[in-house]
Amino acid sequence: MSTSAPSAPPPETQEPPPKTRHGPARRPARRGRRRALRRDWQLYSLAVLPLLFFLVFRYLPMIGNVIAFRRFEPGGSLLGEHWVGLRYVEMFLSDPTFWQVFRNTLWLGALTLVFCFPIPIVLALLLNEVRRTSLKRFVQSVSYLPHFLSVVIVAGITMQMLATDGPVNHMLGWFGQEPTRFIQEPEWFRTIYVGSEIWQTAGWGTILYLAALTTIDDDLYEAARIDGANRWQQIWHVTLPGIRPTMITLLILNIGTFLAVGFEKILLLYNPLTYATADVVSTYLYRTGVESNSFSYAAAIGLFEAIVGLVLITSANQLSRRTVGTSLW
Repeated sequence: MSTSAPSAPPPETQEPPPKTRHGPARRPARRGRRRALRRDWQLYSLAVLPLLFFLVFRYLPMIGNVIAFRRFEPGGSLLGEHWVGLRYVEMFLSDPTFWQVFRNTLWLGALTLVFCFPIPIVLALLLNEVRRTSLKRFVQSVSYLPHFLSVVIVAGITMQMLATDGPVNHMLGWFGQEPTRFIQEPEWFRTIYVGSEIWQTAGWGTILYLAALTTIDDDLYEAARIDGANRWQQIWHVTLPGIRPTMITLLILNIGTFLAVGFEKILLLYNPLTYATADVVSTYLYRTGVESNSFSYAAAIGLFEAIVGLVLITSANQLSRRTVGTSLW
């Protein structure tokens, strides 16, 4: 009596063989990467110089942060003479001058963020509503021009305009006002700095927003008009949501550089009379490290500033991801 062999299960019910950690599943991906590298090696080669730049000027200098915990003397070892632990950290934490410049940095950073961040958005929205091409190009060119000026030139123009015998004081004299020493008065420095930042960066910042505006589908505006939306409602419900990812990305980047206010411009505009409101962490580091040769102390403060910036940009990125679903990573 013959017995029939057990039939094999249908193909769809068979379990796939287990994949090993380094099994065939990863080989096609590796072959695909190698094939893409051979095919597009010209494009990948363009990234070599930027990567070298960041490696040489951004990552390798991080090794020097070790002197924040070691005593460094000019002419000695590049990594310091001997270990001192948290001595320099305790020094700047107990230094009242440091906390004064830290408060000044927070003030200038907050004012720059509040005034300089939304103005390019407003300017881009206004330019987007201009229908005359010649007028639009003229306004764009005039607003972009200050960005291409050197910080030295911008600071020089600002000081000449606000000098005691400058055009601003001449105009005030027409109304019977006495000349004001804007550059020497501490209470005027923040206004001068933020105003010069707006003039120099507002036009250039509109480029990204104007580019983002071109990606918005015209059908959305047509649908909004059919629903009876006026121009302000179209801007609020169509235009602003369309450029929101760009706005959030730039906001996160600005928050990350919150403490890194313009070192060059402040160094050119401030003087000992305005230290009370103008001296920030970067200029304090310059005077402490370069002029006073306290490199280890300056390195400790710079490391603290970098850690605060890292915490700010990470927190802003997480908050943006959870609230609006847009983030850098």
